[in-house]
Formats: sequence, C-alpha cells, structure tokens
Amino acid sequence: MVDESPVMVKHAYALNNSQPSNGPLLNKQMTNNTLYITGAGVSAESGIPTFRGSDGLWTVGSQNYTPQEMATRQMYLTHPDEFLLWYFRRFASYRHIKPNAVHRWLADKRLVTQNIDGLDGKAGNAGYVPIHGRLDKVTVLHEQGLDVPLIDAPWEEVAAACDDLDDNARLTPVLLEAFKISKATLTPEPDISLKPFVLLFDEYYTDLYCMSEAEDWMHDAQRIVFMGTSFSVNITSIALRTAISNQAAIEVVDPQPIDLGYERIEYHKMTAADYVSDRSG
Repeated sequence: MVDESPVMVKHAYALNNSQPSNGPLLNKQMTNNTLYITGAGVSAESGIPTFRGSDGLWTVGSQNYTPQEMATRQMYLTHPDEFLLWYFRRFASYRHIKPNAVHRWLADKRLVTQNIDGLDGKAGNAGYVPIHGRLDKVTVLHEQGLDVPLIDAPWEEVAAACDDLDDNARLTPVLLEAFKISKATLTPEPDISLKPFVLLFDEYYTDLYCMSEAEDWMHDAQRIVFMGTSFSVNITSIALRTAISNQAAIEVVDPQPIDLGYERIEYHKMTAADYVSDRSG
C-alpha cells in the first residue's frame, strides 16, 4: 500500500471538500505538540475488522486473487470489475458505521491516520491527515503526482441503482457505469474513469496524501502516540525514526504490543478505548 521511499510532497487537500486547499484545516485547539498516529485497531471499536485479523481485509481475498493482488493500481487497470467489487464488499459495506469514543476523543487532536474509513472526519476532526486516502472520495484516473480534485464517491448511487447487491452479475455493471468504465472494454480511461481515493500497494505518496504535512507534524511533535497500529506500514516506521532522532516521547497503545527495541518507549497494554477512557475523566 505504501512505497518504501515515499515522495516528499508540498501541498495538502482539505479532504472534506472536493477542491484543493493550502493545507489541512487545523482546529485552533490543536496547539499542543502531541501527534497521534492511528491504525485499524481504532476503527475496530466501531465494528470494522482489522486488516490482519482472521476476518481482516488483508486476510480475506476475492475468489481469484489475494488481497495483496487486489489492492493494486495494476488490478484496477487490468481487472476493474474485480477491483471495484472487492472494494465495494470489503470497504463500502462499512460506510454507515459510526465513529466511536476514540474517534470523538481525537477530534481536536493533531492526527495522522492510516484508516480510510473517514470516521475521524465524521467525529469532527476537520484537519486530520488520512495518509492512505479516504474511501468516500474518488479521483479521475490520472498519472501519479498530478494535482486533481477529490470527488464524492458514488457508492450510495451504486447501492440505490442495483436491485440485488448480493448478485455480482447485477452489481458489476452498475459499478462500472458509476465509475465510468466501459463494460465492453473493461479499460479505465485517463481523465474520465473514476478511481477510489486509496493509496494502493504499488503506488506512492503524492500531493493528494498530505505527506509533507504529516512529516512536518512528526518533526514538530514533542510526543508521538501510536494507537491501534501494527507497525507493519511505512508511515509508522517514518514516524518512529523521526521521534527517536528528535528525542521525542514515544507511547504505544496496544493490548499486545510488539517490542520495538527502543528503551525510551512507554507501552500501554490496553485498547485505544481503555486508554481514552482513562484520560476522559
């Protein structure tokens, strides 16, 4: 999902709008120097499976492909029907899930999340960085690195237009039409076809993913708190290295944390919900 050497970017988008802005809309209360970095464990509290659990989104593939094959730009370009079906089943089915207490507690905090479910925005955090994108947005198919506007994703239109969402034969043509992909050629067209705003395994960070803002926040932070993340993705490694280099305080919130091999880390062996509850009194 992430490139090993992410591109350093200069701009960000206000992701609750469809047009570019000059940067995240930070809440005025976000004045302390603590940065929170969250992963799938936070949204699990709302009922969304974690990626690598037994029912996780990277554990359960499609009939013909593994998740690592499905979540690629190459799959979108060559098998858009399979790609869109998988995303509709694995992600869009959770589009009505509500934020939980952790999302609400983080609403006025400086936050970088790996989650693409948009729950932090629904909880009221107007300036958070969704470093891997958001499933409620799409872009036109474009060359990576170009500035393009974000557009509301047509998942709701698909759900309303298909009379049997359990029937792939009926759902597939509705998805292709909604994402402006020819049913005859099954070939996405640049600047016409729509692509979910999600950073895929064979893609790299661009201006759309707010990487420069995330890195600025990492360097500015006197304390970085990792919540509900497995440290198996690039952004957590970058943040950890930055915190160590800057001698920032590091905290890890996880019921079963892995030993990161650095003695100055404070481990909280609890769920994100318990961590927040202890600090909400």
